[in-house]
Amino acid sequence: LFPVGFMMLYLMKFDLLTGVFTLVPLAVLDKRTGVTPGEMLRNWGLVFVGNFAGALMTAFFASFILTYGYNTDGGALAAKVSTIGESRTLGYQEHGASGWFTIFIRGMLCNWMVSMGVVGAMISTSATGKMAAMWMPVMLFFFMGFEHSIVNMFLFPFSMIMGGEFTVVDYFVWNEIPTALGNLVGGFLLVGLPIY
Repeated sequence: LFPVGFMMLYLMKFDLLTGVFTLVPLAVLDKRTGVTPGEMLRNWGLVFVGNFAGALMTAFFASFILTYGYNTDGGALAAKVSTIGESRTLGYQEHGASGWFTIFIRGMLCNWMVSMGVVGAMISTSATGKMAAMWMPVMLFFFMGFEHSIVNMFLFPFSMIMGGEFTVVDYFVWNEIPTALGNLVGGFLLVGLPIY
């Protein structure tokens, strides 16, 4: 679902945090009128809040329909989702700093791929060309198991609602923060800056 959602967002000209991590710093480097480091941070903050709100709403809707309004067990899907959240927070935590840097690097590699899709879509002038340019890099990051902060904004709250035994602090410290930082570094250093 994420590759399709990703393409829909970019075709509609909405922003994902991973895309603005790659592109907005270039406007600062290029000294575009009205673009300052403060405005860049403001943009990142607004996009983060908007992406997180959308992801939480989607997690709520998905959990609601899976359980018929929280009146039934979510079954095998709920059990699987809950273990994914646990393994991708507490699993990293078990390895301490090495686990934190592992997820950071997975975040870097993810946004290397995602940002290539964003840039590829910008080059094309047709909807079909944009979708073709986005599809392969996004599928590659998904297949390789890299970490995308926006996907995780949905997956981890959904996992917690479905019974995952980890805390909000576990999620932020052992997934969202290192993933988002890795997404920032990967998108900017591996795609944005070289193209600039």
